[in-house]
Amino acid sequence: MIEMIKEKKSVGIIGAGLAGLSAGALLSKKGFKVTIFEKEEFIGGRALSFIGKNLTLKNYKKILSNFYMNIAFSEPVIGKIFDKKLLDGYTLDLGFHAIGNGNANSIQELLSEFNEQVDTLDTNTGLIKENGYKFPFISASDKLRMLPLILRLFIISDSNMKKFDSVPMAETIERYGKGRTKIALEVFSRSITTVNNLNYISTGEMLRVEKRLAKSSKPVGYPKYGFHSYSNALINIIKRNRGKIYLNKPVSKIIINKNKALGVVVENKKYHFNYIISNILVQNLFNIASEKQFPKEYVKKLKSLEGTGSLCAYYSLNKVNPELVGKSFQFIERNIGVDGNDAVGIIDFMTSVPEANLSPPGKYLVQSYIICTPKEAQDIKILKKLKTLLDKNLQLLIPNYKSNLNWAIYPAIWHLDGVAKTIYNDKPKIKTPIENLYLIGDCVKAPGIGMNCAVNSAYILTNLLNNSTN
Repeated sequence: MIEMIKEKKSVGIIGAGLAGLSAGALLSKKGFKVTIFEKEEFIGGRALSFIGKNLTLKNYKKILSNFYMNIAFSEPVIGKIFDKKLLDGYTLDLGFHAIGNGNANSIQELLSEFNEQVDTLDTNTGLIKENGYKFPFISASDKLRMLPLILRLFIISDSNMKKFDSVPMAETIERYGKGRTKIALEVFSRSITTVNNLNYISTGEMLRVEKRLAKSSKPVGYPKYGFHSYSNALINIIKRNRGKIYLNKPVSKIIINKNKALGVVVENKKYHFNYIISNILVQNLFNIASEKQFPKEYVKKLKSLEGTGSLCAYYSLNKVNPELVGKSFQFIERNIGVDGNDAVGIIDFMTSVPEANLSPPGKYLVQSYIICTPKEAQDIKILKKLKTLLDKNLQLLIPNYKSNLNWAIYPAIWHLDGVAKTIYNDKPKIKTPIENLYLIGDCVKAPGIGMNCAVNSAYILTNLLNNSTN
């Protein structure tokens, strides 16, 4: 059976992740007829939040598995957490979520075009030290000392920044990193990319990100009620503009003929569209599109791309020092034997703000993570070491946290960002070699990191399609 979408500007989007939903909203505003197919029973992709009381252990494990995750550790054992309904009243994200640029992030900018708004908490970041912490990480006096570097960021053009794309941060830090500037570059470049190895991080990419962050009042943001707040707002926009979304409808095939994408197959039914947009991991594209239709080098390149990894931790506490609530703290652990030798992580108290509505009254939810490679995220020996470091840094902030602990869950993730933004991962362009087939998400070349990259890819795509139909 074939369903013909006769409108000249019909678009089929595969995947209701943040990029797919953003593209759906933007394209529907431009008059495109939008249809989104999502293989899961929920929207949001990896920007997903769970309502604790609606979650079963079986479903939790299944969803984690679908997103390249598992429960590495828990306290008490995970079965007991569910049997005693300890998650009732909590909202948990799929993995550690925070977004760069605070309230000025790309999602909020998109929503503002539709007069939509998601209340977002934002904050500066501090640095955890053995004898306490420093907040903010970069003080006013630090900024004065760094002023020459900051001014240089603002005057460097994008074309000149490209000269630094192949220069590793390790080399840049060796040349320019001194005192507070050195540790700032070491920590921020790792936490922004979710990559520990400074030899892999592009100086050019970091300059672009730092330039944008320097223009924001706060570098880190988190939406009230969890990240599904963003997804829900985007769905409302799409529905208002008469777009359609089908849940639990996996696309089994992209129909390609004579180097042109014509439609998709869903449950043995063919849907024809003018444009096909893929919001799945680019490495998985050839599960639904015949690789024989693509140039061999293109196939080889996409299959070689790697994501990032981390070990997360969610702690439920009965008590938190009021001075910590609403703040976010970074840390760096030296010489621990992971790729890059040092590892960076974050202990985040934005989720413990009562107005965030993520935990029951009188309880506090703290989220955290420590960076590792995808391979390390599947190595139980390394994960045990990383868990110890997460707990250690929380204890530096809250010395008696264990006496106030209700439960803790530690999900390990071996495919966090779609494609790690490194020197050796050359992200593909949004337009593929196949006519009318496009890629979006944090897997492709677009400004920003992670979720900002995903949303910005939707902007670029919308401009491409809008220009092609005018």
